[in-house]
Amino acid sequence: MNRYPLWKYVVIVAALVIGFVYTLPNLFPEVPAVQVSSSKAAYKIDSALLQQIEAALKEAGVAFRGDALDPTGIKVRFADPDTQLKAKDVLQAKLGDNYIVALNLLSASPQWLTSIGALPMYLGLDLRGGVHFLLQVDMKAALDKAADRYTSDIRSLMREKKVQYAGVAREGTNVVARFRDATERTKARSEIGNVFPDLLLRETEGTPGEFRLTASLKPEAQKKIQDGAVQQNIQILRNRVNELGVAEPIIQQQGADRVVVQLPGVQDTARAKDILGRTASLEIRMVNEDPGAFEAALAGQVAFGSDLFVERGGAQILVKRQVVLTGDRINDAQPGFDQRNNEPAVHVNLDGTGARLFKELTRENVGKRMAIVLVEKGKAEVVTAPVIREEIGGGRVQISGRMNTREANDIALLMRAGALAAPMEIVEERTVGPSLGKENIDKGFNSVAYGFGVLSLFMCAYYLLMGVISTIALTVNLLLLVAILSMLQATLTLPGIAAIALTLGMAIDSNVLINERIREELRWGATPHAALQAGYERAWGTILDSNVTTLIAGIALLIFGSGPVRGFAVVHCLGIMTSMFSGVFLSRGIVNLIYGSRKKLDAISIGQVWKPSVSPAPAK
Repeated sequence: MNRYPLWKYVVIVAALVIGFVYTLPNLFPEVPAVQVSSSKAAYKIDSALLQQIEAALKEAGVAFRGDALDPTGIKVRFADPDTQLKAKDVLQAKLGDNYIVALNLLSASPQWLTSIGALPMYLGLDLRGGVHFLLQVDMKAALDKAADRYTSDIRSLMREKKVQYAGVAREGTNVVARFRDATERTKARSEIGNVFPDLLLRETEGTPGEFRLTASLKPEAQKKIQDGAVQQNIQILRNRVNELGVAEPIIQQQGADRVVVQLPGVQDTARAKDILGRTASLEIRMVNEDPGAFEAALAGQVAFGSDLFVERGGAQILVKRQVVLTGDRINDAQPGFDQRNNEPAVHVNLDGTGARLFKELTRENVGKRMAIVLVEKGKAEVVTAPVIREEIGGGRVQISGRMNTREANDIALLMRAGALAAPMEIVEERTVGPSLGKENIDKGFNSVAYGFGVLSLFMCAYYLLMGVISTIALTVNLLLLVAILSMLQATLTLPGIAAIALTLGMAIDSNVLINERIREELRWGATPHAALQAGYERAWGTILDSNVTTLIAGIALLIFGSGPVRGFAVVHCLGIMTSMFSGVFLSRGIVNLIYGSRKKLDAISIGQVWKPSVSPAPAK
């Protein structure tokens, strides 16, 4: 009567094993570590660098507890934060600016757990410590930058269409073109309107004999530029925080012009500010190939209008100072392969104006080299300097030669997001120390532990063996919830811990309903086997209704909430599903193991059952 088929027990055992394995990494503490990664594609992360790091630490007398080489870099573990800081200084001095040395915290879980993908949950800023920044995007600068771009584009367009004009200049966020003839102004208005549909054109009169055409961005175009600036900055920030070795950064938009950046575990606040505030730009210039110019530059006599730069491979190159194209004209850049030579390449898409300028550039400089220059913090570096083989039109450009697959990926990344679309200012900065984070963890987990303990004592005292079964189900519920959060690599915060505590209270409610229903069946004279079956079956409807209604509330929080509210909602919704599995499916499986094999069952250990008193029938 009360027996499970074999497949149900197989499901229960599988769930217990998976839950235990994926919960296990969270029981190991985090240890201080230093992460070494390459700042330039030309400098490799390999076993030779690993040996160099080990030798440098041993020479400096810095003890370490192990190191490892993985796709993200080299990670070296230490016993305490003081040793970690000393090791960072030693390695930074030894490796120089070609490598990034970042402080980090790593899990101490065994390698066999990591190899099967069993990783600990990420801890949020309030638990792990770290830094919180609120950055504001300068929307006016984004519009000014667009106006500068349109000024140059309109000037080039009128030269191309042979429209005679007296001058083109920017006034605020508007572009004003001056003409000496009304016919030329009309012609210019037609050409500009066809090429730049986002511009609103107005004819105005200037000084006597001067005809002016004022171009301003349409409101929808302004909003598009501003929204695009925020989104591009967010993407660039994501790329930059990778240098800090942050496992789970939180970078999201707040309002119309602000960006929230949370970096859990980051201890080097100054470095975080430096990387987030970094400005970079991408430029295309021509290589100065005049006879004797390069040799003279090496001798210290750099030709006027030229600069001597260093390529990524370490060789020097003489580049003309005039910028012929900027990274603003790049719509997209993706790594790929050169079909002709079967070697890594970068495929670049330019916007309309960029395609026209690049076509002119390549037509006039076939056989010459052009340099792609990355300018960052006042320092310029030549990413690559390919030879122009033929005129390139259509806005699709392929860059290849002297690069491997990783370099192609890096160059494509720099071209897509090398520069901030608009300047950003840090308007709020908050640091949460590791000690405060540890205090939050202790208080949060103590609250869960105390709540679990009180619930368990009450259930065992009030329902006896059935209470023990309920406590086991509650334990498995907590195990499965932590395992799922670890498998999803969710970020646990204080609201998440609150949701776990709430889940425990709601999960035990299912077992209370079942136990009281079994008591009720026994009270009205049902046999123990019949009471067990009826108790689970008749309580199921009530349990399902209560959990579904609570799940609806959790989904509403998930959809309409943000930040900590969504973190609470995720844990809450997952907890509802695990509680239904453990409170009903698992607990009945345990009950069936204990009582189901008995043909004659005299009683159930479920506490005191008060039978109703039946009054005698009145005499007739």
